[in-house]
Order: sequence, then C-alpha cells, then structure tokens
Amino acid sequence: MDIRASIEDTRKGFEESFASEEFYNRQTQDAEHLERILAFINVRDGMRILDLGCGSGYLSFPIAEKNLGCEVIGLDIVSDTIGVNRSKAQEAGLSNLSFVSYDGIDFPFEVGTFDLVVTRYALHHFPDIKHSIGEVSRVLKAGGTLFISDPCPNDCDTERFVDDYMRLKKDGHIKFYTKTEWQDICSECGLQLTDSFESKIRFPKKKDTAYGYKEVLKNHDKAVIESYDLVETDTELHITERVNNILFIKDEA
Repeated sequence: MDIRASIEDTRKGFEESFASEEFYNRQTQDAEHLERILAFINVRDGMRILDLGCGSGYLSFPIAEKNLGCEVIGLDIVSDTIGVNRSKAQEAGLSNLSFVSYDGIDFPFEVGTFDLVVTRYALHHFPDIKHSIGEVSRVLKAGGTLFISDPCPNDCDTERFVDDYMRLKKDGHIKFYTKTEWQDICSECGLQLTDSFESKIRFPKKKDTAYGYKEVLKNHDKAVIESYDLVETDTELHITERVNNILFIKDEA
C-alpha cells in the first residue's frame, strides 16, 4: 500500500465531504451518541486532551465547552477545515481549544503530552494503523486513556462486505476493525481495554459517490447484506452499522 497516496485520497475525500456540510452532518451526527461519549470518557479538570482525526470538531468543541479547565487540541490532515475550526473556536471564546494539521503519519507532539486521546469515526481511514496507535501510545502519559469510536463489521460478515461497500466512495477507507482486533493492536502498543459499549449508525451514501455498488452486492452473500439493513432510494443508499466504543488505558511505566 502507498501510505501517502492513501492519506491524500482521504484528505481530498474529506475536503469534499466537509464542503457538503449538510449531507456530511447527516452521515455523522448523533446527539444521543455524543452525549453518551461525553459521559463515558470521564474528563477531569486539568487534562490535556487530543482529538485525533477531529474533522469539523464534532468532539473537540463540546469537550472544550464543557471542560474549560482542560486543554483540547484537534488534529487532522485537512488543513482547510483546521482553519475553519480555529476561527470558530476564536469566535466562541474558547481559549482552551486549538487545532493542528499534520501529515497523517507522525504526530507533532512530544512523548507523554496527553492525558486522554479521543477519536470518532476516523481510524478506519488510517493506512498504517499500528503506527498510528503506536503514536497514540507515545504521546499518552502512563496511565492515560484512549477512547475509540468506530464502526465494525457484523459477526456474519467474514468476507467484509462492509469494507468493499465503504470503499465505493474514494475517500481512503481502509478497514473496520472488530473489538478483538482493536484489543490486539492496542495491546501491542501497551494499551489495555478497560471498558466499552456498542452503538449503531444509520449511514447514508450518495449513489453518485458509489459507482459500482451493484457489482459489490453481487459479490457478497445476500444474508450478509441484509444484516446491514440495506435500503436503496432514488438517490441514496442506507445501511446500519454497529459501532465499537472502546476505552483503553496505557500501561504504567
């Protein structure tokens, strides 16, 4: 895999997604899920928090607003969106919130910078996931925590229909991971699972970004496809995806 080319595909794909704000919000926003995450991650006063793959700041802004005694930094590869986020944070008077762009590979932070790293609906785009989780571990303090929220394949989907389906839009989708896969990847980097919950997302996709979807459907078992509750309209496709919400803690040094 050409890692830099994959990162560039993701950057371009999300520039387009952020430009079509209303549809992107339909794909990703869920007020109930957001409130559950904010209660689950247990933010405490004085924390330094990194929002990895922050996008338009869906997690960054509410975390900063609710925890003025914490420093929150959003990190992403889409520099235009980072600029928009900075302006919004300044307008909102959130001096505890900042945004940083990077190359998608190495994090621009020192060892042990953060108490908490959060990431939502982003990691399935990371082409070298083991390196990225290694970077998370590097910038976390001993005893710090990582929260991952990301969709996962259904138990019956051993041939990964859902990944083939998500790759129809050329935005750098790599893979959805099972909870066990996350445990294995994180464990190699000194991160151990402490808690989790499951949620769901009803995900709309524009047909004009899903060229070839009928071929994908032909290549997978009908029962597997039905397990995602696929519905087709004149202009969109909709599936329901399970979401892993997992909390890890970094081993004490």
